[in-house]
Amino acid sequence: MNSNGDTEIPDVKHVSEPVSSTDVYDIEDDSVYQPEEIRASDLYLDTISRTILDFDFEKVCSVSLSNINIYGCLVCGKYFQGRGRSSYAYAHSIHEDHHVFINLETTKVYVLPDGYPVSDPSLEDISYVLTPTFTQNSIANLSSPSHLSRLSYDLNHKPYLSGYVGLNNIKRNDHMNVIIHALVHVPPLRDYLLLSNFRGKESELLKRFAGLSKKIWNPRLFKSQVSPHEFLQEVNRASAGKFRLEEQGDPVDFLGWLLNRLHKDLGGSKKKDSSIIFHTFQGEVRVETQQVLVRPDSGENEKPKFDIDRDSRTSVSPFLFLAVDLPPPPLFQDSVEKNIIPQVSIHSVLSKYDGKTAQESAGHLRRYKCQQLPPYLILHFKRFTKNAFVEEKNPTIINFPLRGLDLKEYVDAPPDNRSTLYDLIANVTHESVAGTTRDKENTVWKAHLRAGGGGGDNEKWFMIQDLIVEETRKEMIFLGETILQIWERRKDAQ
Repeated sequence: MNSNGDTEIPDVKHVSEPVSSTDVYDIEDDSVYQPEEIRASDLYLDTISRTILDFDFEKVCSVSLSNINIYGCLVCGKYFQGRGRSSYAYAHSIHEDHHVFINLETTKVYVLPDGYPVSDPSLEDISYVLTPTFTQNSIANLSSPSHLSRLSYDLNHKPYLSGYVGLNNIKRNDHMNVIIHALVHVPPLRDYLLLSNFRGKESELLKRFAGLSKKIWNPRLFKSQVSPHEFLQEVNRASAGKFRLEEQGDPVDFLGWLLNRLHKDLGGSKKKDSSIIFHTFQGEVRVETQQVLVRPDSGENEKPKFDIDRDSRTSVSPFLFLAVDLPPPPLFQDSVEKNIIPQVSIHSVLSKYDGKTAQESAGHLRRYKCQQLPPYLILHFKRFTKNAFVEEKNPTIINFPLRGLDLKEYVDAPPDNRSTLYDLIANVTHESVAGTTRDKENTVWKAHLRAGGGGGDNEKWFMIQDLIVEETRKEMIFLGETILQIWERRKDAQ
């Protein structure tokens, strides 16, 4: 909307399409390898090692580093290009005596060096882990209390709840992990990704994000954790190195970039509801702007006020998330109060959007009022500010309800008597060393995610920090330094 960073406005740019790969190494037709009778011992299925299989990493050949026509060895887990006589997979099958390979795109299984295809029901679980598939029926209850009773078990018989699994912190990517978790728990976006079948010219980023979402919600994982490596490698490429695995960053910056990029990759435009991203997260805010007028009779500490009798400029802008300012913490505290962390209610900081409270910036006064609230509202609490020397951190704690946040006073009359009550579904917090200076090197990001729904005993909350997944007490959610929240609008006022 403006350079003040008050709301995040989607921009629209063209995205180039990736070059589609062709099967340049598999010139042999499967029909060539059709012996009249294949003995069970010739299938080598007893050599497959499921415990070492890991399909979360980039599908590139371990020798040529190419990503075209890649096969995974089901004996050692390594990736190789092609399966023809001059291919790396063919050579691996002879030199290492490993014979069972799966095409990582088609999930077809072959025995090398003979080259004949294998179709056996016992391989279905491997194909499903590689490319999980979902139906309307299988996703119907992911947000309901019944999902809490559907525990899954990995190969080590460790129980886990699909959707609430750890994400590997490969180097310094925990700030991106929390955003991934928050987004794949937004029901309309989650369902869209789980039911997707991107096989055409869709962007690689979109394909990999959908693939990661399916793995997070997969009820049949071999390991009760998922690595976002394949997706984050594409993030690095698509963002021209702005978001990297090995560098700590800001989750809000990543969220803004990812939402805009997904919107464009989905064919979205500046029009409302032109993609699942806009349909889910986009709202509108009205901004009234007026120049500051300094009166000669005003006191030294008197704040400028919005004068309704003077000219003002009004505009309406779309947003994907609302930025919320925190009150400055006290500059000085005595010995008794030095350990007291300031606290504010969420309504006091949301007053920025009540249409009455004016904010001064760069010689202008601005007043904000939401024109339309989205089905899923993202709030960004601006906890970090930069000055000439350091980046300061505001440790103020926000007090908020988990259910029934009423935003009626921050929005103009909603159409069709639409509910203004919102329930929290995701909460991202920041933890670092005590103090008012930001310490990126010693920062921990955590995501609190709602499981089930309906309040009371029907819903639970999980805290996820990289590979750590723990059920958490609801009263613990308020204690962290919240930086981002996603709220779900109730379908009717209740």
